[in-house]
Amino acid sequence: MKRRMSAALALLIALVALAGCAGKNEGEGKPSEPSVKAENSTELSSNAKLEEVTLKIMIPGDRPPDMDLVIAEAEKRMKDTINVKLDVVFVPWSDLAQKTQVTLASGENIDLIFDAPWLHINQMIASGFYEPLDDLLAEYGKTVLDKRPQQMWDYNKYGGKIMAVPLGVSYMSGNSYILRKDIREKLGVPPIQTYEDLIAFAYKVKEQEKGIIPMTAGSATYSFVAHHALNDYETYVRPTHALGNSLMLYYTNNDGKVHNLLEEREPVGTWLANANKWFKDGLIFKDILTTKDFQQPISAGKVAIVTNGAFGISDFHKNTIKNNVPNGELETVTFFNPDKGANITNFKQWNFLAIPKVSKHKERAMMFLNWANEKENYDLLSYGIEGKHWEAVGEDKMKNLDTTGYYAFGYVWLWNPVDERTVVGGDPKNDELDAVLRNADMFTTDILAGFEFDSTPVQNEVSQYNIVDGQYYTALFNGVMDTEDTLKKFEAEAGPALQKIQQELQRQIDVFLAAKGK
Repeated sequence: MKRRMSAALALLIALVALAGCAGKNEGEGKPSEPSVKAENSTELSSNAKLEEVTLKIMIPGDRPPDMDLVIAEAEKRMKDTINVKLDVVFVPWSDLAQKTQVTLASGENIDLIFDAPWLHINQMIASGFYEPLDDLLAEYGKTVLDKRPQQMWDYNKYGGKIMAVPLGVSYMSGNSYILRKDIREKLGVPPIQTYEDLIAFAYKVKEQEKGIIPMTAGSATYSFVAHHALNDYETYVRPTHALGNSLMLYYTNNDGKVHNLLEEREPVGTWLANANKWFKDGLIFKDILTTKDFQQPISAGKVAIVTNGAFGISDFHKNTIKNNVPNGELETVTFFNPDKGANITNFKQWNFLAIPKVSKHKERAMMFLNWANEKENYDLLSYGIEGKHWEAVGEDKMKNLDTTGYYAFGYVWLWNPVDERTVVGGDPKNDELDAVLRNADMFTTDILAGFEFDSTPVQNEVSQYNIVDGQYYTALFNGVMDTEDTLKKFEAEAGPALQKIQQELQRQIDVFLAAKGK
């Protein structure tokens, strides 16, 4: 979803910035900055009926066919309270980065907009496009605040302020391996209990099931090595703040120390060597780097094991495997430890909803979010018309009735961990594991929770590293390339750059921890 900004876009933003700076006092030429009390302040503090306003909301995805029915019901409910009309603009995921950036740079009036750390929220905040929300939340967003635990607020601030509402229902992703249960049983392999069992099953498939790929990754980016690291409960290897998901630099043991794979091989080096052996032995899909649809092999019934970013199996996978292999059956196995404190989180969320400074209805936008985070309204906007699109099963579960007319996309504008429902029919064990992910108190807090890395001092080195990363990383971490030969290439082409990034990251971490008294 990340896209490079086009030259034309860069020029537009540069022109907007220059227009804002040339010959003006500080604050002029930037997106308008009315005070929080500006819009309808008299009305908002009185019992008089609020004047009708239309909120323009920009979110990613495709517009569901029945969106107008849902909006009509929402507007009917809001008519005698906050009196809001909704203009919800959907932006295709492929156009999201450019469209939202151009819209903000142009000064077009938007009242609520989706953004994310993987998109450009840091850049937009630094450029002054978003309204700080602390005061708005305190006055008009009590329900928004209450539906998210304090950790979610504390560790998703920017410069000490709440700059956008975090959208999330958990504090780390579920993870598992999807297996062909029918093949496992056919080969007489008992249920998988350990990682060693999993690899032994892959070898057995290789030996006895011709035409079946033993194992492949759910995507080339989330490699076998990275997936294995998710359940590393001995050293707690995790990616750093500096290089995204890359493990060329990594943390261990929640101690705030930055490690460099070129200097400290273990334990990642062993995982890399194992993956390379599996590739050479024919366990890993030989076309793993060129496959565009990473879900296709498992859906087509051509692979026995695939990495999975959840505990359960989607209805899509269940249905397609039945269509392609009538006797095929899938199951999942996970090595996730659900014990309290076993998993580390920084409580960072992936998606956010911001109020642009250009909005003329900031208070009403927050009032709408507060309304939308009330249970029955959350249900409406998240799942559609009850009885038509879905039906409730208790307080926290649901059954889908019509996902063609309206489908869940709350993760781009509503998600909170209190009101989100789970779909009935799943494995009860997986539901229990998902409940662990949603409980903030089940996690150990990352010592670096709240830390933000400023890459400016090493921007050239990061750019240099990224070029080399693009050439080798995905192949290396999926076992396609020889471990030591490839690490030597990394050292020759990006070693000094990686070391400088490591040193700068460690310096900033030391300052952060010192300020916390650690």
